[in-house]
Amino acid sequence: MGTGKTATPQQAQEVHEKLGGWLKSNISDVVAQSTCVIYGGSVTGATCKELASQPGVDGFLVGGASLKPEFVDIINAKQ
Repeated sequence: MGTGKTATPQQAQEVHEKLGGWLKSNISDVVAQSTCVIYGGSVTGATCKELASQPGVDGFLVGGASLKPEFVDIINAKQ
């Protein structure tokens, strides 16, 4: 976080999938299915749509981009 580098959509999906698998294996399937996993890396209005389309990416933890007008694009990315 804070590097300005955005993970590829495939990298984000892979990590989120592994987190879901860990929750299922170590806690329960119910918890894994009901837990939202958000992407905490750098995100912009230009990168959020593709990241949001990945299975398991339930949203974003937005930092500096929340202070820019393009924040609206990030908010609407999952629609």
